[in-house]
Amino acid sequence: MTTEHPATGRIVLLTASHRVAPGLLSWPAWQTLRTAGRVLCADAAHPQLPYLREAGVEIEIASPTARELVDACAQGATVVVLAAGEGDRALTDGLARLAGSGRESMPDLELLPGSYDLPGARLLDLVQIMDRIRAECPWASEQTHQGLAKYGIEEAYELVEAIEDGDRDELREELGDVLLQVVFHARIAEEDGEEPFSVDDVAGTLVEKLIHRHPHVFGDARAETPEEVQAHWLRMKAAEKERDSVTDGVPLGQPGLALAAKLAFRARKAGLTVPPPAGEGIGYELLALAVRAEESGTDPETALRAAGRAYRDAIRAAEGQPAR
Repeated sequence: MTTEHPATGRIVLLTASHRVAPGLLSWPAWQTLRTAGRVLCADAAHPQLPYLREAGVEIEIASPTARELVDACAQGATVVVLAAGEGDRALTDGLARLAGSGRESMPDLELLPGSYDLPGARLLDLVQIMDRIRAECPWASEQTHQGLAKYGIEEAYELVEAIEDGDRDELREELGDVLLQVVFHARIAEEDGEEPFSVDDVAGTLVEKLIHRHPHVFGDARAETPEEVQAHWLRMKAAEKERDSVTDGVPLGQPGLALAAKLAFRARKAGLTVPPPAGEGIGYELLALAVRAEESGTDPETALRAAGRAYRDAIRAAEGQPAR
């Protein structure tokens, strides 16, 4: 026979993000903890415990069942359960079953986030995971910048393909793969005996660069059009790099059409009129086409890939295969 329980009391499931420093809880969380009749926590090593105890909050190390929690709320008591991670699924499922049975007078149930993740907080998880993989994976622990270089190129191409395909799921995954390369290289760089740097140094350098190169956002400069922003960006880069030529810094190892377009872009932005060199052979013809495409606002690499896709579909059609 089921015992009737008065509809009194309150159960508060208090969660806290492990990505936020322990002890940094919201004001509603602190108020609830200070006024609760009991505060329970199943994990004796929970990172919040030392800070709560220092603040005078008494905590019982216990793993109550849903039934025990409901009984503990008799006479109007408030019981706080400090949950691990994002919550205790077994406990919440048990409370849901009791509430759904229709035979229990349940106390009020509340899920109270004690701390919140800021945008980008999952990047902390990524850094932590990368640390462990570097330390424990036989393959990852032996990788070098030089050995990983080819993967950076491959992942960049796969990202471009996902963008051109318009596949949102694929885009999200490929962005993650490119991000992995950044985090992996930064983790390897920490181990350098002479000039180590970390992913925080990488991010810090980028933050400083973005702020410096966007004075129209973070300073008093004005830029009303995308063209003005781009012109200012190029001036800032030239001043920072102290380049003798507009061609300095153009990577010669990039695909040929992209190289030709980048050189043409640099010359045009510098106000230089430099026609492509005359010469015999297909290379000079392709160079002239790439320069002409850049001048007309067309990226020759993108245009050629689009044509290549059409050619691939034509080949598949000739084979009797459907287009992709």
